[in-house]
Amino acid sequence: MTDESDGPAQYAPADTLLGLLERGRGAGWLRAKDDREAGAAALLDCLRRDTRYDSSDDRHDYHAQLVGELALPIDLLRQQAEGADQGARERACEILAALALTGSVAAREVLRRYVRQGECWQDVLDTLADRWPVPWWDDLAEDAVRRLGGAEPDYPASEPWLRWRELMPERPQRGPGRHVHSLAAGNTRLLALLADGGSSLPERVAAVRALADRPPVSEILPLVPGLFTAEPAFLGDRALPRLGRVVERLGVAAVEDARAWARSPRPWLAGLGLGVLARHGDVRDLPLLLAELERQWVAGEWCGSHWVADGLARLGPAAAEAAPVLHRFWAHTPHSYERPSYLRALAAIRPGEVDAELTESLWDCEEDARLFAVENAPDGPELSIRLAELSASPVESPAVRAAAARRLAGGSH
Repeated sequence: MTDESDGPAQYAPADTLLGLLERGRGAGWLRAKDDREAGAAALLDCLRRDTRYDSSDDRHDYHAQLVGELALPIDLLRQQAEGADQGARERACEILAALALTGSVAAREVLRRYVRQGECWQDVLDTLADRWPVPWWDDLAEDAVRRLGGAEPDYPASEPWLRWRELMPERPQRGPGRHVHSLAAGNTRLLALLADGGSSLPERVAAVRALADRPPVSEILPLVPGLFTAEPAFLGDRALPRLGRVVERLGVAAVEDARAWARSPRPWLAGLGLGVLARHGDVRDLPLLLAELERQWVAGEWCGSHWVADGLARLGPAAAEAAPVLHRFWAHTPHSYERPSYLRALAAIRPGEVDAELTESLWDCEEDARLFAVENAPDGPELSIRLAELSASPVESPAVRAAAARRLAGGSH
């Protein structure tokens, strides 16, 4: 497995400054501060392209604060915000919105001007109303209403339109919608339909969807291996929609069946079984979970390992054998959304042996990683300084600010 082939773009090795910044690691932040020239060059490289593995990964605030820390000009971000590339524009606007919170008047004005003149101005306005103090955007009301030209805003049920509703033209009230009443089939009938090999795919899909919204039905367990839809050979079979929800609601009642599913050569069924074992299994299931984690590492699968890590964390020190591969995932994954799970698992499996990882995570791009680090990082001068920064940061989430303030005040961790 090599870093260079990871994900939708090529990533630099995880031990380089660029690779650390691409992944949003706390070590990247600290190294960029220590070597400001190299840090600026690597950060600009990240800003030129989307270094996230997918949209669930946080980077905006991480990059914004580093732009301020390294005193970089915002010319590139301004060009992206005003450019035609939608992805670059959205990313730049998010970074500029956070940068404005750190005190950049120039960043604030770029976005205020965009609301007045830009093409996708409602998206930007929605971001500003969500993140900025009211006085920073409230005076844009007249321009925003004018730009609507009598049309309904894209997000009428959120700010700033709730605050500005008196400025909007009145609209006729919609009458009550029609309600369709139907008698749903009972569980016995649904299970019989699923057991009937001659039932159609739409009927089976509808039956599983209905069961997913009802109390747990353990009678479905022996039917699960047959509840899939055949896909083209290169895609493989898939579980029927919402089957995972049906099984998840069964909880520990599904464990024994899941142990058999987890050994299936069919990936969808094995994954379903392993998910149950990760949530509800015990130490007997460690070999299966460890094997799955190793398989995902060898295959270079970055999406989905976090649920295995969460399961291993639940088993604590008994899962110590998993620590090396968990650490590899933590250090190398470009999918930063999953990194907090690896951190929590390492801390649960080897308590007291991950102080360096916890301290680094105080600067991680992911809020959950920072929050866990705030609550668990070892005491010392470095922690106190960072806690003070986090508790006072206008960019930080309320949860992290509050946790940092509690820890500073001597709260337990």
